[in-house]
Amino acid sequence: MRRRLESMNKKLLSGPYILWMIGFTIIPLALIVFYGLTDKSGAFTLANVLSISTPEHIKALWLSLGLSFVSTIICLVLAYPLAMILRNRNVGSGSFIVFIFILPMWMNFLLRTLAWQTLLEKAGVINGILGMLHLPKQNLINTPGAIVLGMVYNFLPFMVLPIYNVLCKIDDNTINAARDLGANFFQTLLWVWFPLSVPGIISGITMVFVPALTTFVISNLLGGSKILLIGNVIEQEFTKGSNWNMGSGLSLVLMIFILISMALIAKYDKNGEGSGF
Repeated sequence: MRRRLESMNKKLLSGPYILWMIGFTIIPLALIVFYGLTDKSGAFTLANVLSISTPEHIKALWLSLGLSFVSTIICLVLAYPLAMILRNRNVGSGSFIVFIFILPMWMNFLLRTLAWQTLLEKAGVINGILGMLHLPKQNLINTPGAIVLGMVYNFLPFMVLPIYNVLCKIDDNTINAARDLGANFFQTLLWVWFPLSVPGIISGITMVFVPALTTFVISNLLGGSKILLIGNVIEQEFTKGSNWNMGSGLSLVLMIFILISMALIAKYDKNGEGSGF
């Protein structure tokens, strides 16, 4: 009787979560699939998905892939040494330094990007300071470089935390054993640190690459709506064109990249070692 009551209590406690999943995950996904595979009359079609092959959509997709790849590499290059420094200094997960990296994630995404727009615009803060110092002004706003900068700034914590988390789980005795066997710093990094931190690296890469690929806010604000990424194309199909079928079809194409990222995490991070949250 007691076990039955405990089982019923668990089911009741899981009820709100199940309702949340149904209302905000399953139903929206079902609608995307339905609209993506039908035309405006409701008839089945693959035209919406195959529209990704049109020149303008292919251009937007390749540009998105390129900028996402560059921003992911930059995040990895910045995050790995930083995570190693934090780990070697025995910085705890509740320390002030880690809090500094988590803090931007608590701020509104739009406000963070608007701040960079204010800094980078031609009459912005940075050019004002450069003018006072009689230095050449920067013209980064409305360029791919500004979009990459915005991606790196917004998504860098998603690379640092998984790598930091997995590095903290590496036993110091393993590192000391490599050094006792004559390995120098670079050999230890290449043959010990790096292989053992692969789960965190894969987790960080997917957590940066996927949102960078699908973003449209950063390119709208820092690209001045002059640089169209695939996220911008989809957003315009929904908002300006009112073409839910086309927008949903293109969204299904992007879901392929999300599924690939989930498969990579499942393969290389089976125990959730790279989870930074």
